Amino acid sequence: MTYEQIKNHPEVNALLEKGNHDLGVLGFTDHSMAHCALVADRAAYILRKLGYSEHEQELAKIAGCMHDIGNAINRTHHAENGALLANEILKATDMPMLDRITVISAIGNHDESTGGAKDPVSAALILADKSDVRRNRVRTKEREKFDIHDRVNFAVTGHSLKVDPEEKKIALNLQIDESICTMYEYFDIFLNRMMMCRGAAEMLGAKFRLTVNGGKVL
Repeated sequence: MTYEQIKNHPEVNALLEKGNHDLGVLGFTDHSMAHCALVADRAAYILRKLGYSEHEQELAKIAGCMHDIGNAINRTHHAENGALLANEILKATDMPMLDRITVISAIGNHDESTGGAKDPVSAALILADKSDVRRNRVRTKEREKFDIHDRVNFAVTGHSLKVDPEEKKIALNLQIDESICTMYEYFDIFLNRMMMCRGAAEMLGAKFRLTVNGGKVL
């Protein structure tokens, strides 16, 4: 079972489409395959830069692709629900049992309310997911309808995640328009996620750094 096969799997896509639709009704930002594909590629990038095997990179990509399928059931406990759904889907493939367990563990631990990094694959998934803060994840174009999540994402005018293998550093660099979102609002939403990223980086033997508008924050 490969990432490309999972990315084109009809049930995975149907679950992501349903979950993304439902979150849109509730006012959440984009959680479509576009988000999941970005997370998959970023998770593999993190592991590749830090010298992890191609096999671990592939597992991280599969976990990244599937990590939000639980939203089709409910946003609450979507990580745990997603892990159970992924287990059933992957059981029907030729994926070895231990690989399947690694993938579902990463999915089940990617939410900051209940999870945390347990191994390199779960750590890479957390860093890739929580660093996806960008303007085009906001669905509504009418600013008067923005909630705090919309404002925080829309305020990000530039973003990058860089991995320095020599210094063992993972750096998230953001440009934020503070006329749209104050730094207090940003950290009200993202502080727990950034602390989760710090723990994930430590699992990979690296340090996590957050810079906003050129200044080090974390």
